[in-house]
Amino acid sequence: MGATKTDDTARTSGPQVVEVDGHRLKLTNLDKVLYPATGTTKADVLAYYAQIAPLLIGHAHDRPATRKRWVNGVGTAEHPEQAFFQKNLDEGTPDWVPRVSIQHKDHANVYPLVNEPAVLAWFGQIAALEIHVPQWQVGPRGARRNPDRLVLDLDPGEGVGLRECAQVAAWARDILADMGLEPVPVTSGSKGIHLYARLDGAQTSDQASAVARELARALEADHRDEVISTMKRVDRAGKVFIDWSQNNAGKTTVAPYSLRGREHPTVAAPRTWRELASPKLRQLGYAEVLDRVEKKGDPLADASTASTKQGGDAHGAEKSADRDRLTVYRSKRDAAKTPEPVPAGTPATTSGRSFVIQKHAARRLHYDFRLERDGVLVSWALPKGVPETTKQNHLAVHVEDHPLDYGGFEGDIPHGEYGAGHVDIWDSGVYDLEKWREGEEVIVTLHPSHDGGLGGKPVKVALIHTGGSGGRGAKDEKNWLIHRMAVDRVRKDYSPMLATLGSQQQLEHDEARWAFEGKWDGIRAIAYVHDGAVRLVTRSGNDVTAQYPELTGIADSVRSPVVLDGEIVALNDGRPDFGLLQQRMNLQNEAEISRVASRVPVRYYAFDVLELDGHDITGAEYEVRRAALEHVLTDRHRGVAQVPDAVEGPIGAAMDRSRRDGLEGIVAKELRSTYAAGKRSASWIKVKHHGTQEVVIGGWKPGEGRRENGVGSLLMGIPNGDALTYVGKVGTGFGDAELDEIARRLGAVEATRSPFDDVPATDARGVHWVTPTLVGEVEFAEWTKGGRLRQPSWRGWRTDKEPKDVVRES
Repeated sequence: MGATKTDDTARTSGPQVVEVDGHRLKLTNLDKVLYPATGTTKADVLAYYAQIAPLLIGHAHDRPATRKRWVNGVGTAEHPEQAFFQKNLDEGTPDWVPRVSIQHKDHANVYPLVNEPAVLAWFGQIAALEIHVPQWQVGPRGARRNPDRLVLDLDPGEGVGLRECAQVAAWARDILADMGLEPVPVTSGSKGIHLYARLDGAQTSDQASAVARELARALEADHRDEVISTMKRVDRAGKVFIDWSQNNAGKTTVAPYSLRGREHPTVAAPRTWRELASPKLRQLGYAEVLDRVEKKGDPLADASTASTKQGGDAHGAEKSADRDRLTVYRSKRDAAKTPEPVPAGTPATTSGRSFVIQKHAARRLHYDFRLERDGVLVSWALPKGVPETTKQNHLAVHVEDHPLDYGGFEGDIPHGEYGAGHVDIWDSGVYDLEKWREGEEVIVTLHPSHDGGLGGKPVKVALIHTGGSGGRGAKDEKNWLIHRMAVDRVRKDYSPMLATLGSQQQLEHDEARWAFEGKWDGIRAIAYVHDGAVRLVTRSGNDVTAQYPELTGIADSVRSPVVLDGEIVALNDGRPDFGLLQQRMNLQNEAEISRVASRVPVRYYAFDVLELDGHDITGAEYEVRRAALEHVLTDRHRGVAQVPDAVEGPIGAAMDRSRRDGLEGIVAKELRSTYAAGKRSASWIKVKHHGTQEVVIGGWKPGEGRRENGVGSLLMGIPNGDALTYVGKVGTGFGDAELDEIARRLGAVEATRSPFDDVPATDARGVHWVTPTLVGEVEFAEWTKGGRLRQPSWRGWRTDKEPKDVVRES
């Protein structure tokens, strides 16, 4: 890792400034014990990552990395330390760390890329012991490529272990071999085994996930006593669970050769099939891994070249290996005179699916359309750009292949050089391949950037060789047409419809217009169910699927692909208990999620359907959607996903019934209303039995007595434009354990001044201010005339909400 210099330095005491491959990095607390059971220190962790860097980077290169950190070490079996996942890079990240911005539904996260040894040194310094990456890589400008590997996670249930996982791995190997894929096993460093099989990049993540799911189901069908493929943890005892969902685009797997945050410093270690057959098979520690790779090399290296047996163009791959596809490109450019990338070597074959459209103000303005294929950008010049409608065809002139790095090029090509003029990136992204007939026809669906020239929505185009004459009867290979096609049905994301707060009296005068449903006290979530996979997204756009693994069982409860709106609820003696749900809301550690889920299971109560079998039905009236909802669930009164019965009117009776059932109140829905996604509508009116209010926390005051050294009360606010309006303090409703957790959260967002615009001096005295990013919920008696909450009591954090979502409930 810059190599021996870092090793030697890491084993000295005191802070050290080291140079790793030209990057300066300060290492501190090198003698801090991160694994108490073995005495393994931070220096040992740094030394391991320094030595394993060439192999680990090979398997994590260009993959957005999620870090799992144990800042206080892993602790002991009796007293484990809390870990946390970190995706976004914070302000303390060194400038030289390579990174990529990944756009999510309503925000972007900036992830580090583990592309050089210095990044691993930085990870070790901040106690990022585990490194988790997806099955796909990013292209030259951060575009998400199709996955280049398929992963199966073999997870032993209670009563089985590694030997049983090895047997299931052997069964899976036989099926994968029949598919033309040769898997490599990796003992996970935790409990089970991962199987990696290389893909050629022709499939999307959804397609790879569907293949993995069917493979898992086939194994379950053949070995029902030993294998299970559904997500329900309650059924896993005595069996090996095949987790196929890690092929979803939003999922990650611990990287091969990453350390694990277990009691002992074990490693996700690639193994041979011969090792897997050994009766002495066990998880390996980091010292053993270093020793075996020095003697035997990397078993996973044999799978580093993408297979061309499945879905790819083997002939095209052979052709690219036989010749240098950039010879013509280089012959037209002088690297000393142009800022364009002019690589020297023969391009390596890649399996990516990136595209770029560059606006080129040369002698004549045109657009350059480029598709990544076999290690180069296959390119066409479009004099009139991409057609805007399906009724148009535009000329596409096939030009020389360009290097992949050209996908990120913007700037001025000097006068006198080939293609002189200014180049801008007009749009870029990834594409799905439908057809590629070399020299004849290409059909792709482009997935552009949200702010690019194509408008952010998928665009399907066909490039067709015209076969026209070159002037002397010869076929002119340059002349093509680009045709815009109708886009196949594309799934979309939805924002939930919001209700307005009302009263029983408001609805009594015209009850016939309304249907009444119970108001469930939980977390609002949209459930996307497609091809056996489930994705749960909260109102704030956070994907919480991993936090509630039992809810992936929703896929087994529906008759067809569907998008549902509903509430994630924890029950206490048959009644919703938001306080109980709090125990599930803030967990990130997979083992802890599993442990807490066993005693605090959740259910999904669906109350609307937005999309059915790929068709958007938000424009249908309430009664039509309700009928569709009751039909799509195979058994709507049992299982992990349920559809609660509507509450019979009149409204007085509905309120009484909801009170007896322990619900928050009711939601009245206008019978003829449509679903107004993302909007707060008077067509839905919520009537509560008691007042609750979401609040933004802006500060805290120390307590007295036994709370003297901790949090005594929280200062609450509600956003009002750019300001935060003060609405009072809350100092009741906390448990002692919860106060410790609150203190930890507040400590992470300390601020130097008040975020409020109007805090009374008496309330401001002795306050510790915080950045107003945390949302909580309180129960209260009433609003005072001065705009304060009377008798507020803490209910818990609302991690599913953001400050911008908070409004005064009045």
